[in-house]
Amino acid sequence: MTNRTIAVLDFGSQYAQLLARRVRENHVHSTLCRPDITAEELRAMNAVGLILSGGPSSVNDENAPRCRMEVLEMGLPVLGICYGMQLACQMYGSPVQSAPSSEYGRTRIELLEGDPIFAHLPTTVSVWMSHGDRVESVSDDFVVLARTDGAACAAVRHRQRPFYGLQFHPEVTHTPHGNQIMRNFLYTVCGCRGEWQIGSVIDQSVRSISGRVGPDERVILGLSGGVDSSVAAALLHRAIGDRLVCIFVDNGLLRGGEVDLVVETFAEHFKMDLHVVDAADRFVDALDGVADPQEKRKIIGRIFIDVFKAEAEHIEGARYLAQGTLYPDVIESGHGYAGQTANIKLHHNVGGLPEELGFELIEPLRDLFKDEVRRMGEHLGLPEDIVWRHPFPGPGLAVRIIGPITRGGLETLRQVDAITLEEVHAAGWYPKIAQAFAVLIPVRTVGVMGDQRTYADQSVAVLRFVESTDFMTADWVRIDYEVLGRISTRIMNEVAGINRVVYDISSKPPATIEWE
Repeated sequence: MTNRTIAVLDFGSQYAQLLARRVRENHVHSTLCRPDITAEELRAMNAVGLILSGGPSSVNDENAPRCRMEVLEMGLPVLGICYGMQLACQMYGSPVQSAPSSEYGRTRIELLEGDPIFAHLPTTVSVWMSHGDRVESVSDDFVVLARTDGAACAAVRHRQRPFYGLQFHPEVTHTPHGNQIMRNFLYTVCGCRGEWQIGSVIDQSVRSISGRVGPDERVILGLSGGVDSSVAAALLHRAIGDRLVCIFVDNGLLRGGEVDLVVETFAEHFKMDLHVVDAADRFVDALDGVADPQEKRKIIGRIFIDVFKAEAEHIEGARYLAQGTLYPDVIESGHGYAGQTANIKLHHNVGGLPEELGFELIEPLRDLFKDEVRRMGEHLGLPEDIVWRHPFPGPGLAVRIIGPITRGGLETLRQVDAITLEEVHAAGWYPKIAQAFAVLIPVRTVGVMGDQRTYADQSVAVLRFVESTDFMTADWVRIDYEVLGRISTRIMNEVAGINRVVYDISSKPPATIEWE
């Protein structure tokens, strides 16, 4: 990566990814890093500034995460936020103590003197606090820039070094002037230029890919029809044209019309070399009667590799395998620089398939967040219904049928799903929802349909609509009751066997978005 980068040292903050995204929203590249990253590594990534994130620990804990002093002495501008401020102040010789009472929530701070970090702000502003420790006092090496009733040192600046500390969180929306503070740090203090534009990212990626893939070499991409693989396909096609081969595996677990949409978009519109493999019977036969969700995933993953590998063997000159891996996938799988929040889960995109097939890996979206991928898709000319479509799980409808998989259950769920999305679109709610889908649960409920009693094995459909910006947290959508009523009525009238429709009002956490 040749971009000038702001390195975000992650001390375990729930807002660490949000910090990185806020930097990028201001058109500056950012990278999440582990706390003990070295100065040499920072120079190699072309870091022009550092942000020390918040975190759940106390800097006085014996095993509290720390950064290296050599990093603070590099001469790069540093912005310490909450825990990051406390840590740096402590390392510079100022005491950090447990506060008599924690500050949590919206707080008014008073700016004590003018400084570039607070340019264009009023003298009193609302900010979001979330801390139990605080810097009680600072040495003469510091200037106190702001205070609150509960914190005498709400913001500080080092006199000799380019270090700023903020006890509050400018990255959250609850700090109304937070983005201005971020811009002041990025542009005035760090001297950034706003180079992180999607258009320039596309140009840079195209140059990188076309320079790597030889004229007689080909790249294989597993195309799912989802946003990530679709954008990866469009980007690779721009870079290497017909040297890209897309393989789309119909596993029999897709939404209705999925195959037609993929063929129309990529083979007919973009004129890509698209191989459609019909393996539906193979997948569905292997899943027949399987109820355990992890067993479903294992079966689907194993067969997918076998099918994909068999098709790939027919592609002459294939050397590379492309995947639509995103930056959050890399972070959560512990494969990047990220620190205390790494190793959350292993994503299917981050390893496994390349080793099975023996290809070299190309991940053109590896450095991007989801919203950046969607903007890239728009720049590359992908249709709106591809770019802005809701996420769909890799195992497909298999993990939206709770309990045993049957052909009948799959067809029932396709009908329910189609009605649900059709009504959500018609009511204008689709763009307002991050993910909308239906789930079948193995519950028998009594119904009366056509004056006759019904009591089917799988007669309950669950509707799940969530709103989210990053899918790490989510809340249920307060959709109009009239819309829910129309969906429910149509499902029970048009889908055989469904006599009850319910709405899931669980948030994440504690629930997850998908049911399995």
